[in-house]
Order: sequence, then C-alpha cells, then structure tokens
Amino acid sequence: MLPLDAVAAPLPLPVRDGVGPSCVALPADGPWPTMLDFLVQRFPAIARETWVERIAARDVVDEHGEPVTLARRYQPRLRLYYYRALESEPRLPEDEVVLHRDAHLVVVDKPPYMPVTPSGPYLQQSLLVRLKRRLGIDELVPLHRIDRATAGLVLFSVSPATRGRYQALFPDRAMRKEYEAIVHWPPGTNLPASYRSRLAPDAHFMRTREVPGEPNAETHLQVLEVRGAHARLRLSPVSGRKHQLRVHCNALGVPIVDDAIYPTLLPYGPDDFAKPMQLLARSLAFVDPLTGVARSFTSARSLGGWPDQQP
Repeated sequence: MLPLDAVAAPLPLPVRDGVGPSCVALPADGPWPTMLDFLVQRFPAIARETWVERIAARDVVDEHGEPVTLARRYQPRLRLYYYRALESEPRLPEDEVVLHRDAHLVVVDKPPYMPVTPSGPYLQQSLLVRLKRRLGIDELVPLHRIDRATAGLVLFSVSPATRGRYQALFPDRAMRKEYEAIVHWPPGTNLPASYRSRLAPDAHFMRTREVPGEPNAETHLQVLEVRGAHARLRLSPVSGRKHQLRVHCNALGVPIVDDAIYPTLLPYGPDDFAKPMQLLARSLAFVDPLTGVARSFTSARSLGGWPDQQP
C-alpha cells in the first residue's frame, strides 16, 4: 500500500470523512484472473465479501477513475485506489490540541498513543484524519512524524503551493527540535553532550538498531534534573532517524521510562493508558521560509511524573 498524503496530483477518489484513498500497484505479472482475485490475495485480512461490497459501491477505481468491476480482468502495472475501513477502533483517552493555524501551517499538540497518520488499528482516530474532519482541510499533510507513543508537537502543511518550502526545513536541518524525556538513571551515570551512531532497521520491523559504520544519527543531550534512580533530559536530535532518541538513550544506558520497545520489545497487547512513554516533543523553532521571521512553538503538555516521586 502506498502513502498518498504527500501526493499533490488530483486523486481519482475524493477525501471522504477525513480519509483519502489508499493505493496499491498491480505487479507486472501474476496468476490472478481478475482484479478482485488480486485484491483478495494481496489483503488476506479483508474478506472477499468486503471487496465485493466495495466494488459494488464503486469504491474501488483505477488510476484513471474507471471503476473496478467483479469481472474486470487483471491488468499489470495499473494502480488501484480504494477506501480503507475498519469495523472498530480503540478509543483514545485524550484529544489533540490545535496551538496555531494560519493559511500555511497548523501546529498541533498530540497526546500519546495517537498515531500521526492511519496505521494498524487506527484510521479515524489518527491525528491526520481527526484534523481533516475537525478543520475541514482535505489538503492537510504532516511535515514530519513522531512516534505514536510520543506526545507533543506536530507541524502540518495546509497549502500545496507552499508545502515544499516548509518540508525543506527538515532535510536542510533548519528546523530546531527539542524533546524532554524521563529516563532510568543508574548510579554513577555520566552522559556526553553529544552522541553519534549509525542506525539501521532491526530484524524485527518494530525496532531500530545500532550498526558499525559512519554515523548517520546525532543527538545532543542535557541533564535537566536527577531524582534518585531517574533523570529528566533535554534531547535535541540533529538528524531524524526512526526511534533515534529511544535507541540513543538505551545505548547510553538510560532507557526512557515506560518505553515498550527499548531495551525490551514487549508483547503486543492493549495500551496501558496509565503508563505512557515518558518522551515529549517539547518545541519547534525555525525561520519562516516565506517571511524570514523567526517562529517557535512550545507544547503545553508535561511528562506524567517521576516513577519514584519524592515528597
């Protein structure tokens, strides 16, 4: 399935109830007599009857807008568009807070557990879909991502005409990002002011690991407070690799409190809303590429507290 939120060209299906169409590309060759046969095999979690209903409702079309029918023959190298749907979604305990909105940008304070874009069991409860419905902006696109378990600031683009200017702030390292974390703090711990390593995908798709080689990830660290077996850190990522802050903290021997992936990947199960991971995307600062004016935004959220709070 291909992500569509960053595609600027008109799509053959409109945004519906905040959800844009998903896309799947048909392979160059295969054994499928019809497009329906391909869809059933490509998405085994979706019943054949569900695809039949979607096709009957004209909710599956090709890249030219032509409806897929039950008998339509398989055509290689074609793209099909369809609406993803979930029978039910987990309920989330908190809502997002819109901190800023103008003609070009929306800045949102995200609670933990809410994914930025649709993924896994979350569609209508994803931040992007919630905002499209709430603000009525079908063209809304996230300019960056933070993990579902991470709380804090996410920046969205409103206008396709200016989107590229703001997107360039991230690869150009012109967007200053600061995070806060509460971490485990073994006796005698000392942290460097900066940590660099090479990150790569792990054998398990959920994880990232450090590997030998030229560093491709860098994090600046500052200890803000120490209380017994825990500390509060300011983390400033220079790069933006998957799970970078979580991996770097773990590598330094100070894993983030209530991280369900590092150092140990916990079994999949319902979220424990009483124990969110203690990582917060605290602030974003940049020079606006359209006006040249310095801008900054700060999360109004705070981390949930110290695991062993002292009176």
